[in-house]
Amino acid sequence: MPGLGDELRAAREARGLSLSQVSERIHIRSLYLESIEGEDWPSIGAPVYVRGFIRTYARFLGVDPERAVDAFNASLARNPAAAVPGDPVRVGVGTRRWPSPWLWVATVTAMILLGLVGYTAFRPTSGSGVSRSRATPTVLGVATPQAPAPRSPGAAPAVRRTRKQQVRSLSVRLTQPSWLLVRVDGSKRLEGLYPAGTRKRFHGAHADVRAGNAGGVELTVNGRDLGPMGRTGDVVERSLGLGRQ
Repeated sequence: MPGLGDELRAAREARGLSLSQVSERIHIRSLYLESIEGEDWPSIGAPVYVRGFIRTYARFLGVDPERAVDAFNASLARNPAAAVPGDPVRVGVGTRRWPSPWLWVATVTAMILLGLVGYTAFRPTSGSGVSRSRATPTVLGVATPQAPAPRSPGAAPAVRRTRKQQVRSLSVRLTQPSWLLVRVDGSKRLEGLYPAGTRKRFHGAHADVRAGNAGGVELTVNGRDLGPMGRTGDVVERSLGLGRQ
């Protein structure tokens, strides 16, 4: 009995399509499609991405997508080593998970910023001739009321520009890891795999968003929260107009 990869390859070849032609139609890189046909799951990533890609590929070829995903799950059950590290479905009790590289980067960045703030706050003033221990302390008291500064003639246009930017905006927030492709006004602005917690904002008149794990991608258009793009594991594409209130 042919495996899942062989079945999808046969369905593609029966249509006379190459991997690059399919990639252009469903917006999944041909490298990932080749890995699916070869059942090389670790080369794609975590199983949540693999399931989403398999659903989209199978649906395009006319193969039952849920049966294809079941075949993938069965292959993982037969060969647990095929699952990449960090699969949340396969981490059991007592399994040690190393911190995410993003956590290390955030920690190091925070330490550097704290060091710079501390150095700037406590270093002695150049040329003052006063040691740090004998520097005049700052007296905290009630601030003297001051008349508000007159509003410059250019202030009002600046507010209008800010409101316009808020109207023509798209915000993307990831609650789960997901593959993303974002095009704004026909120009590709974002593509790749991104971790949970990622936030991106775009400005323009029109945006197309494609997510490999729709349940983990939340959209906000012109300040209005649209919620998740779809269900977890689904590949979903949305076309959004950003020029309206």
